[in-house]
Parts: sequence; C-alpha cells; structure tokens
Amino acid sequence: MHDSLPELGDLEREVMQLVWAHAPITAEVVREKLARKLKESTVRTVLRRLEDKGYVRHTVDGRTYVYHAAEPRGRVAAKAVKRIVDWFCNGSIEEVLVGMVDSAMLDQKQLRQLADQVAKARAKGAKK
Repeated sequence: MHDSLPELGDLEREVMQLVWAHAPITAEVVREKLARKLKESTVRTVLRRLEDKGYVRHTVDGRTYVYHAAEPRGRVAAKAVKRIVDWFCNGSIEEVLVGMVDSAMLDQKQLRQLADQVAKARAKGAKK
C-alpha cells in the first residue's frame, strides 16, 4: 500500500466501510449492503477503482472476485491524519494533539490511554 493514498469519493468511502466490516466480500454482497441501490457492474467498477488506488485487493474463487482491504482501517486512517498533520501543522503531531485537547476532543481518560499506548510502543521499540 502506498504511503500516501489517493482521496476517496463518498461512494468509495461507503464501499470501503463495507469491505472493512465484512471482508472477505464479493461485489454482489457489497451491492446488497449498500444504502443506495446500484447495479452490480457499478459496484464492480468502484471496487476496481479502489484496487487501483491501493485500498483493496482481490482473490478469485471460481469465477468470483473476493475483496479484502489492503490494510486495516486504523492504518489507513493514520495515513490520512499524517497527511493532515503535514499539511496544517508542518508535521507537528504535538500541535495536533494539543489542539485536540484544547478543543475538548480528547478527555483525561483518552489521554491516559494514549500515554499508555505510547509507553508500550516505546518499550517494544527498546526491546528491538
């Protein structure tokens, strides 16, 4: 998967949510689960575009393409956040986190959980 993924349109995001939630998944199942009713050929086109963009991969079962996410949702979200951090804050994650605290997006419990995750990651890195 690319370090910087292309942005997604509304329908592509909706399809990706289904892939993350229900993979492995076929175009037919995606079509059935979509809130809007589309032709299966349209859904296959969206899935092909997502594959071209690096978001999904497929395997073949008989004659059916079976799709799964190229990376977990959290990793894709982290890449999107990195792009925002780079764009708005010149790469300063600290500035973003302070802004999130100042605007009450993170409460004390979430900050403690984040600090615990950072400590675990540092400990894991020190063992290598």
